[in-house]
Amino acid sequence: MHRFEDWLATADLGVHVRTFPDGTRTAVEAARAVGCELGQIVKSLVFVAGGGPVVALVSGANRLDERRLGAVAGEPVAKADAETARTATGYSIGGVPPFGHATDVPVFMDRDLLAYAVVWAAAGRPDSVFEIEPARLRELSKATVIDLK
Repeated sequence: MHRFEDWLATADLGVHVRTFPDGTRTAVEAARAVGCELGQIVKSLVFVAGGGPVVALVSGANRLDERRLGAVAGEPVAKADAETARTATGYSIGGVPPFGHATDVPVFMDRDLLAYAVVWAAAGRPDSVFEIEPARLRELSKATVIDLK
């Protein structure tokens, strides 16, 4: 097992990780591996907003509008570098899960994810994802739901 999976086991959340040897690092790779729509993939993007790290959970079909994120998270907004992302979440870019972070990072969730019965999110590694209902994703990540595209 790996760190996120270990954390899930102790948290007893009923979330089950699936591993895909061909990788799930990008939304396109994950959708292909899982066999779902691109929009059902949750991109966990780490930014620095208002001077601190934040995580934006964005539908795989959408491009994040940094101005919208900045309006709720604070200005200026910039994509976090690899070290900032790892320090804030405990995970490398390409495998950042939507919750279970190393620090208490504010999370913002793309409203478009709520349109799906289930979505797929990164599970701490670039080859692993898990399926979850969007309402449960919002609950577990303690996300603020906003329009992010």
